[in-house]
Amino acid sequence: MRKFNFFKQALVLAQLACATAFAADPSASLLAQDTKLTLVSDQFSFTEGPAVDSAGNVYFTDQPNNKIYLWKTDNSIELFMDDAGRSNGLFVDDQGNILACADGVNQLWLLTPTKIKTIKAHDANGKVFNGPNDVWQSDAGDIYFTDPYYQRDYWTRTKPDMQEQGLYRLDKNGELVLLDADFKKPNGIVGYKNKLYVADIGANKTYVYQINSDGSLSDKQLFTELGSDGMTIDQQGNLYLTGKGVTVFNTQGEQIEHIPVDEHWTANVTFAGKDRKTLFITAMDSVYTLQMKVAGVK
Repeated sequence: MRKFNFFKQALVLAQLACATAFAADPSASLLAQDTKLTLVSDQFSFTEGPAVDSAGNVYFTDQPNNKIYLWKTDNSIELFMDDAGRSNGLFVDDQGNILACADGVNQLWLLTPTKIKTIKAHDANGKVFNGPNDVWQSDAGDIYFTDPYYQRDYWTRTKPDMQEQGLYRLDKNGELVLLDADFKKPNGIVGYKNKLYVADIGANKTYVYQINSDGSLSDKQLFTELGSDGMTIDQQGNLYLTGKGVTVFNTQGEQIEHIPVDEHWTANVTFAGKDRKTLFITAMDSVYTLQMKVAGVK
C-alpha cells in the first residue's frame, strides 16, 4: 500500500486551495444534471489502476490484497485475478489484453483475458525497476510508463537499484528507452492524440509532451502546478487529476471543475460505461461512479 507521505500531503493542500478558489458556473459544469457521487463498493483495502475495455467495463486493482477486479456496466463487480503482482496502474488494449504495472515484482506485465501472463519489461540496462506505477499505450503500439520509487513493506530490498525515477517507452519491437529522468517522483500518465501528460507527484507538477511520429517525445512543457496520482482525459481534451478528489483542467491548463470525494485520498480515475460518460473513481478502500455530460477517451 502506498504511504500517505509528505508528497501527497502537499498535493492535498494544493488541491484544497484550488477547490476553494474555484467557483464554477453550474450551467458550464461537466457533470450530468442532478448527478451525485455514487459509492459502488467499499470492500477493498486500497483501490488503484482503473482501466476501461472496449465494452466500457473497468478493471481495477486492490493493491495490498494483490487482486485485480472487474466492474461491469451493469454495476456488478467480480474478481478477475488473484496473485496479480500487487499491480498498480493498468491499461486495456484493443484486443482486451491488460498491461499491468506489477509493483510487487518490479515488472511490466501483459495479461490476456484468460489471465495468461507475459513479462513485457523487468529491468533497465540490467538494473531492477523502482516499481512501474502507471501505464498508457498509444494507437501505434508504443507503451509509456512511469517508474517512481515507493518503498514497499512487502519488498526485501530497502533501496533502489537505480538513481533515476523516470518515464520509459517500450516500443512495438520491444526496445526500452528512458525518455525522461528529470522528475522527483513521476506517477500518473495519460495520452490523447499527439499529447502525453505525465504527473510529477513529488514536485507537485504535471507536464505535457508532444508525441512524435516515431514515438519519441519532445517539447516538454509545464501544464499545471499540480501533481497527480492517476489521471484521465475526456473527448474535449480536459485533463482529470486526482489526489484530494478529482480536479479538472482544460487544454490551456486552467481549472474548470473540482469533484470532491469523501476519502483521504483519491488515487485514480477513468471513463467507463457503454457511452464512456460514467466517471469511475478509485479512492482508498472504495470505488465510486459519477455521471458526466462529456465522454472520455482511454
